[in-house]
Amino acid sequence: MTNIKGESFIADIRQLDAKGSGQAVVWRENEHGNPKKLKLTIPYTLPGEKVRVTVERPWVRRWKAKPEEILEVHSERIKPSCPHFELCGGCVWQHWDYSGQLKQKTNHVKQAIEVQGFDPALVRDTIGMDDPWHYRNKMEFTFAPDGTLGLHEQGNFRSIISLETCLIAGKDMVEAAMEVAKWALEHEISGYDKDAHEGLLRHLMVRQSFATGEMMLALFATEAPVGKLEKAVNDLTEKIEQKFPQVKSLLWLENTQWADRTQAEKTHILAGRDFIYDELVGYRYRLWFDTFFQTNPTQAQKLVELALEMGEPKRTEKMIDLFCGVGTFSLPFASRVDKLAGIEIVETSIESAKCNAEDNGISNTYFLAKDARLGIDQVLETFGKPELLLLDPPRSGAGGKVMRRIGRSKPERIVYVSCNPDTFATDIKELLPFGYKLEVVQPVDLFPHTFHVECVALLTSN
Repeated sequence: MTNIKGESFIADIRQLDAKGSGQAVVWRENEHGNPKKLKLTIPYTLPGEKVRVTVERPWVRRWKAKPEEILEVHSERIKPSCPHFELCGGCVWQHWDYSGQLKQKTNHVKQAIEVQGFDPALVRDTIGMDDPWHYRNKMEFTFAPDGTLGLHEQGNFRSIISLETCLIAGKDMVEAAMEVAKWALEHEISGYDKDAHEGLLRHLMVRQSFATGEMMLALFATEAPVGKLEKAVNDLTEKIEQKFPQVKSLLWLENTQWADRTQAEKTHILAGRDFIYDELVGYRYRLWFDTFFQTNPTQAQKLVELALEMGEPKRTEKMIDLFCGVGTFSLPFASRVDKLAGIEIVETSIESAKCNAEDNGISNTYFLAKDARLGIDQVLETFGKPELLLLDPPRSGAGGKVMRRIGRSKPERIVYVSCNPDTFATDIKELLPFGYKLEVVQPVDLFPHTFHVECVALLTSN
C-alpha cells in the first residue's frame, strides 16, 4: 500500500543491533519492477516478533521507524513501567521481561567471542540483579530553554522531556532533582538554548553514595551565582539544606563552552564540600563531580569480587592495574599483593587514586598518569615483570598496540574487565600469539533495561 505518507510493510524481527533495536529486511519493487532490499531498524521490538511499520521514504536502502502494530508478540514482552518509555532513550528494554534481557546479554557475549574464534561455552550465564530498579548512583539531567528540567528525547537531542520520575535512579536522587526543577521554574530562570547559545542553566548532575548516603547536586550554568542570581541561589541552598540533609556537596559550576558537556571552568561551593564519600567492598573513595566511578554499586561490588576470585592475587606478587581510574580495582588488589602500579591517562583520576589509597591506609601503590602503552614500559623498568595484570579499558577497548605490549610483558594471569563485548573479543585475540588462553568469561548486568553488559574474564599464560 503506497500513499503520500509512505509505504507500509510487514516485517519479521530477526535480530537486534548494537543499540538494542530490532532489525528486519523487507523487499519492494523499484521503478523497473526489480526487487530491492530495504533494511529496517525498528526500536522497541523483540527477536521473533512480526510488526507493521511505515517507511516514509521506501526508496532508500535503510530506514528507522517505530512499529505501528505488533502482529506477533514475543512471549517475554511486558508492559513498560516508566511513563517516559519510548520518549527517553535511557531504558530501551523496559518492554522485555528481565529474564529475557539477561539471556540476550549472555548470547551477545557468546556471539562476540565466537566471531573471534573463541569457544562460546566459556561464557557463563549473565549475573543479574535481584531488584533491577533504582540502581544508578549518578544521573545527568538537562534544562530546556524555558527552564524545564528533564531528559533528552531519544533521537532528538534538542528536545527535553519534562522530568516526572526515573525508575533506574536512586529515589532520593529523583526527589532532589525535582526540587531543583521546581526551584528553577519558581524563579523563572532560563535554561540554555543550544542553538542561540543563550540562557543560564545547562545541566544538573546528581550523585549519591548508596553506602554512605551522601549526595552531590551540581548545577552547570553559564554565569557565576552572584549579583541578580544571589537571592535565587540562596533560596535554593536553604531549600536543599532543609529538605535533603544527605546533600554534602551543593555546587554551582560555570561552563561557558559551546560543547554540550558537563564540564566546568570554575567551581563555586554553595554548601558542604566539593566531593562526597562512597564505599565499595569495604574501601572508601572520594568522588568529585567529574570522577568516573561505577554507576551501579551493587553490581560493581560483584565485578570487584569476581576480579579478585579470578586473579587470585598473592602477597608475593607484583601487579599492574591498567586504566586504573580512581583505584576502584587497585585498592582491593593492593591489599592482597606485594606491590601494585596503577596507570591512567587522566591526571585528575590519578590524583584521586593517590588520595583514595592514602585514605584507606594503603602504601604499596604507585600511580602513574600516562598513556597505557607508554605507562607499561615505564612501570616495567621500575617494577619488573608483573605476575598479574588487570585492565578495565573504555568502551573502545585497549587496542591492538596496548594488547600486544601486554602480551610482551608476559604476566602469568590477565584479568580483563570490559564494558563492550565486541572490543573485548577483538582485544583478547591479540594475546593468542603470545601463548595466552581464555579460561572463563563472566557477564554481569550493570545496566538493567538497556543493551549494555559488562564482563570479567581470565586469561592465563601457557
